Parts: sequence; C-alpha cells; structure tokens
Amino acid sequence: MASVSSTSTTASLISASTSTSTTSSTSSTTDTSEIDWDGLIEEAVAAKLSKADSIDLKITSNEAKAAAYESAADLLTTMLEAANALRSPSGTEGSSDDVFNGRAAYLTANGDVDASATLAATVDSGTTTGSYELAVTQLAKAHKVTSAAVSTNYTDLGYEGTISLGTSAGGSADIEITTDMSLAEIAEAINATSGTTGVKASVLNVSSSGYQLVLSGSATGTTVTASGDVLETLGVIDEEGAFADELQAAQSAIFSVDGIEITGTTNDIEDVIDGVTLHLYQTTSDGSSITLEVGTDLSAVKDAIVALVDAYNAYRDYAYANQQLPTDDNADTTVLFGDSTLRNINSAVADALNTRIDSNALSLLGLTFDAYNNLELDEDVLDAALLSDLDDIEALLSFQMESSSSSLMLLQRGTSVPADFSMDIVTDSSGAITSVSVGGDSSLFTVSGTRIIGATGTAHEGFTFVYAGSSSTSVDVSFSTGIAELLYNVAEKATNNSKGTLTNLVSELEDTNTTLDAKSDDIRERAETYRTNLTNRYANYQAAIETANSMLDYLETLLDTWNSTS
Repeated sequence: MASVSSTSTTASLISASTSTSTTSSTSSTTDTSEIDWDGLIEEAVAAKLSKADSIDLKITSNEAKAAAYESAADLLTTMLEAANALRSPSGTEGSSDDVFNGRAAYLTANGDVDASATLAATVDSGTTTGSYELAVTQLAKAHKVTSAAVSTNYTDLGYEGTISLGTSAGGSADIEITTDMSLAEIAEAINATSGTTGVKASVLNVSSSGYQLVLSGSATGTTVTASGDVLETLGVIDEEGAFADELQAAQSAIFSVDGIEITGTTNDIEDVIDGVTLHLYQTTSDGSSITLEVGTDLSAVKDAIVALVDAYNAYRDYAYANQQLPTDDNADTTVLFGDSTLRNINSAVADALNTRIDSNALSLLGLTFDAYNNLELDEDVLDAALLSDLDDIEALLSFQMESSSSSLMLLQRGTSVPADFSMDIVTDSSGAITSVSVGGDSSLFTVSGTRIIGATGTAHEGFTFVYAGSSSTSVDVSFSTGIAELLYNVAEKATNNSKGTLTNLVSELEDTNTTLDAKSDDIRERAETYRTNLTNRYANYQAAIETANSMLDYLETLLDTWNSTS
C-alpha cells in the first residue's frame, strides 16, 4: 500500500507546461528536497511493526501476570513451610520437623536450692514426656597433682629419662625427656600424647621465681598414673612412687533420680533417662531436690503458630491488594484482579481457617479475623491454652489418626484422606500378616513384613501402616485433618514444583511468551528488510526525479534560446 501510494505521488510530482508565445515560456519542476522521504519510509515500516508492538504488549502483560503468580507462590510457600511444622508431618524424616515432637526440660526447685544453677538438661526430639525428681550429692572431679617448685620455666633443666603416664580408665604412653628440655617443653611433650594417656599438663607461676608442673586427668572420675625418675626429681612422685602433692582427688558424680542413687564418672549424664542429657553444676543441700519435667517445647509451638499467622497475613495482604478494582494508581498491585485461580486459592485458604475440630476453632488459639480478614493474635489467650489445652491445640492444627488398637500405627500418609474404615488383619501361626482387607476387599492394601501399604489408585494410596501385633484382629481407623494440614495442602497444591496450579500457569505463560517473542522477532526482521527495500526504491525514485528535472531544465533552456532568436 505504501509503495503504490508513493509511486503515484512521485508520478504526479513531475509536470511541465510550455507556451509557444514568442515573448514568454512557463514551467514547473519538482524539488526532491521538499519531499520527506524518511517520513514516508517510517510511516510504511510502522504499519508493518504495529502487529509486533501488539505482540510485545501481550508479552509484557504475560510477564507481569507470571511475576504476580510467582509472588503469590512465594508467599504461599512461606505459609506452607510454617504450616508444615504444625501439621504433624508423616514419615521418619517428617518427625524432626514436627513442632509438637519437640521437647524441653522444665526445672522446679524443691526446698533451698537454685534449680538453674544446680543443673541443666537437654532433651532429644520425640523423647517420652515425664517427670523426675533429682538430687545431686557429689560432682565428678578430675584428678590433679603437682610438682615441687622450679625456679625457671624456659631454661633447660638437664633432666633425662623416660616417664610413663596414663589413667585408671586405661591408655598410657612413655615420654622421653632430654637434658635440653625446659619445664614448659616437658609440659608440651606430655600434652602431645594426652589423646593416648588421658593426662594433660600445665605450668603454674606460683611466685616471682617459682613454677610448678600440674598434671590432671582429661576426664573426671579417673585417677592419673605416673612413674619415672624425672617425675621423682621434679617432685611429682616420691621414692615409693606415690604422688607427693595431690591438689584434687578424682571423684565420680553421685546423684539420685526418683530416689535411686546413681554414680557416674562425668557431670554430663547421657545414659540414665532415655533421650535426656543431664548437666550437673553443683550439689543440692539435704532435704532439697529439683523436679525435672520433660514436656513439649511450648515456646517452639507458640513461635510456630506466630510464624503461621504472619505467613497467612502476608499472603492475605497480597491477595486483598489484587482483589481491588484496577485504577491508574494501583495498576501494579491489581495484576490478578478477577483471576479465578487466585480466587479459588483464597476460598480454599478461608475454608481451612474456618475448620472446626470437635468444638474447637481458631479462637482456641486466641485468633480472630479483622475487617480485612487478617488474623489478630491475643497472646495471653494462646499462652493459657498452651499450658492447659495443648492436646486440643494439636488436634485443631495437625493431622491425626485414631485407632482402636495401639498395635496399628501410621508410618506415612497420602495427600487425600479416606473415610473411616475397619481394617481386618489376618496373621498366621507365627504372627506374620497374611492378608489385610476392608469390608471383605483385600485389594486395597499390600503387605510387606509388618507394613500395610495402601494400593495405588485407591483412597488409601500413600498410606503406610505398621502392625506390631501378632494375632488376627479388626481395627477401626479414623482420621482428622487440622487447620495447619489443610493450609499445607492448599499451598502445596498451588506451588508444587511439578504440578502446582501456579507453577503450571507460570510455565504456560513463559511458553506462550517464547512463541510470541519468536513471532515478534520475525515481524521485526521482515519489517527491517522492508525498510531496506523501500529505502532503495525511494532512492531510485529520487534519482529519477533529479534526472527528469535536469532534462526539463535543458529543454527550457533550448526553448528560451529558440524563442529569443526567432
């Protein structure tokens, strides 16, 4: 269209008229400098590029939408991670993430004793909860002996011989002492073998001109053994081989747990209460004791609840902003206005938060909704509930299974929850499981040793149970799905790396943009080719016009000459 118009325009530019009058002649010529050649070209190319510009606008819109989906996914992922701690994750690995499985030691003083100054306790996750009464009679101490005073620390002593060091716990070594060794170097040689001997050495400056070698057992409760002429010369041992100056006798720790006296070689006791390590600092006076309660780490549970509230509120703020009617002022925050995927996620999140377990709801945790459906926390209510209603809190938030038999335990769960069912387990004479059925259907589970595994394609897929019994039985099984579990499932469905709804939408937009980019690049490449061809064509037109003008000037000159001579 542009080239045809330009051709007709060019054709009309050249006109000339002549007069046979003997007195005058008139003519008109075209001045090519008055034609906006570049403007003509740009107008024609712009028409070609308009479709690419439309495509680029669509790409920009897709990029904004993909970025908005990714922002939503990031916020949901944070909510997923917070919910995971409170939903009682399944499997062996999941138990380490279960905040309700975390344990803390709570100490209470009984009588005239400072509990925290007397002992501390560290508790492994999942340790059985319970209460213990402790008393500390004696602390474990390391054996320490010293030499006589020596006037110098760094001057060669001139002593020579072999010394032998060890402890009553076993392990000993011979150490060669030479005449060019100082007291400091003897200590250094002893420490070089302390990993074998269990004996450490140090040098004390006991006066302005006196130094003493101190030998001590690396471990408490063990006695140092020593022999050798050099040690006798230094005054560590006497002529009979006994220690000449014992600074501190080795002693074991003596303490009691629920009235049972226990002796240990260290003040860090790991093997008395399963999952609990005791750290003894000082003794308790007669008639006093400390109550150690191993319980759920309530501080960690509270922190996890606060983290979930914060994660939800951050997502809610984002979702609320995107639900507002777009204007010039909020265009950047309303990219997902009216988006059905975001609307469905919001609805599922709201349903999860309004779930009731038995008669309990979010109010049990001190949580209420404000005017914008953000969560507000009353910490006093939450603190009171943690102290008195911990089981109800866990039931409200987490996934739980109830079984009529304590021998049937849940090892792994699937993503969907089957209706309540009765599992019939049949064992042989040795106690091995031979079949498992529900309502007479034995195809719903497969058996692997003591494990009962839900069959693929059934409502029990993903569930694995462990049966610790040895006889045939029928077990009633039911499940409850708490708020944290529901929120986790909503967020996981949206953000899963392989099949999440938001993940797929972002991927689809990126694929679409890849195709659109290729189309836009192709249009622009063809437009540039068109620009080159049009530029060359207009250059030819310009040259033709210039030639025509030159010819016209020549003819006019001839006519003027002829008229002037006739």
